[in-house]
Amino acid sequence: MGSYPSGLEFLRGIAEGMVPPPSMLQTLPMQLLRVESGLVEFEARPDRQHLNPRGMVHGGFAATALDSCTGCAVQTQLAAGSSCSTIELNVKMMRPIQAGMVLRAIGTTLNLSRRLGVAEGRLVDEAGKLYAHATATFMIQRD
Repeated sequence: MGSYPSGLEFLRGIAEGMVPPPSMLQTLPMQLLRVESGLVEFEARPDRQHLNPRGMVHGGFAATALDSCTGCAVQTQLAAGSSCSTIELNVKMMRPIQAGMVLRAIGTTLNLSRRLGVAEGRLVDEAGKLYAHATATFMIQRD
């Protein structure tokens, strides 16, 4: 193992409060709840600062939550010192999101090769109703 923890160890450190969360989580109110190899789950709570001109949560909120959960799912399967960067994010919005909703952003790794990771993400409410779905491709940078 290199000087950095594995992706799984790093993300578990964030979930357990041992590692500071990334600054993006100050903009996007999300909390890492579950971390397993190839699977992460965030709680996401959009509020009034995330509204579009029509009073619904901006689609960028869902896209960012899905980019985060898919990227973290891939990161859980990377060795110490390795990282990933988004190449492509394909998001499908299923229904409008309202401020104050409690959502889950669930990311799952679908495939991991030497250079690419592919994952899917789902943004669901507490009853499991789907609000947005994404597939994402990541470039893997290895030491």
